[in-house]
Amino acid sequence: MSTTKKYDVHLMSELKSRAPRLFGIPTGVEGLDELFYTVEIENGKVRKIPLGGYPYLSVLNITGIADTGKSLMAEQFAVKQASLGYKVCFVTVETPKEFLVQSLKYRATAMGIPTEKVENNILIIDCASNARLRENLDELLDTLAYAIREYDVKSVVIDSITGLYEAKEVLARSIVRKVYNFMKKWRQTCILVSQKRSSSEELTAEAAGGYGVAHIVDGTIVLYKKLIQSKFDTSTYGLPLGSIVRLMRIDGCRMTGHDTRTFVFEITSTGLVKIKAPLEEYVKSVAVVKR
Repeated sequence: MSTTKKYDVHLMSELKSRAPRLFGIPTGVEGLDELFYTVEIENGKVRKIPLGGYPYLSVLNITGIADTGKSLMAEQFAVKQASLGYKVCFVTVETPKEFLVQSLKYRATAMGIPTEKVENNILIIDCASNARLRENLDELLDTLAYAIREYDVKSVVIDSITGLYEAKEVLARSIVRKVYNFMKKWRQTCILVSQKRSSSEELTAEAAGGYGVAHIVDGTIVLYKKLIQSKFDTSTYGLPLGSIVRLMRIDGCRMTGHDTRTFVFEITSTGLVKIKAPLEEYVKSVAVVKR
C-alpha cells in the first residue's frame, strides 16, 4: 500500500488560468467607483487605472458605528446591480422583508431608477423574521445556495453579518470564515455590513463587527460621523456647532489597489450616500473660503 501523501501545493503557473478576471462592479455610490484601481505596465512604467467599482468576486465589509450610512450603501449597491440586469440576493438580518422592500423601492426612486426595473432582480432572504435561518448558518447557506443556483445570482448583500453572531462573538471568526469561503466557492461579489463595537479607532477596521470580520474579508470600508462641538471644529470644517461631518476610508483591499485617503461624504436629503472630496482638499477649500 502506497504511503505517498498528496500535498495541496501548486505552482502559480498551474493556477493562473483559474484566476478570475479583474474588473469593477459598479457600487451605486457616486464618487466611490473611481477609488479602486488596477495597474498596467506601459513603456516600462506602472500606470494606475480606475477599476470602476468594487473588485469582481471580492467580499467587502462596510462597517461603522450606528447611523453612518452602511445600510444605505448596501441598498444602493443592490439597486444598481439589479438595474443593470443582474440578480442580487439580499440577506436581511435586521429589517423584516416587507420593510426592506419599502426601503429598496425608495432607494431606487432616489437614484432615478424605476422600481419595475429592479423588482424582479432582487431576491430577499428574511433572517430578521426567521430565527431558524438567523441561528443556523448551515441552513442559511443552503437557502442562499438554492437562490444562487436557481436564479443565477451574481451578488450577495448581508445586512448585517454581525446579526448572525449576536451574543456569541466567540464564534464570530468561524462564522465569517464560513461565509467568506461560501462566497468564493459560489463566485459571488459580496457586501457584508457590520456594526462597530465602539467608536474607538474611528477610521480603521478595529472593533469592526466583533473579532472576526476585517481580518478575513478582502477589504473594509469604514464610515464615521464626527460631531462639530468646538470652535476648532467649526474653523476646520466650516460647519456650525452641532453639525455632523461624515468621513469614509477604504481600510485595505487585498484584491486591488485603492485610494488610501480619508474622504468626506454626505447623506443627501434624498437618502443617498455620496462621496464628496478627500478630507485634506475639503479642509483647504474651507480655509480658502474664510480668507
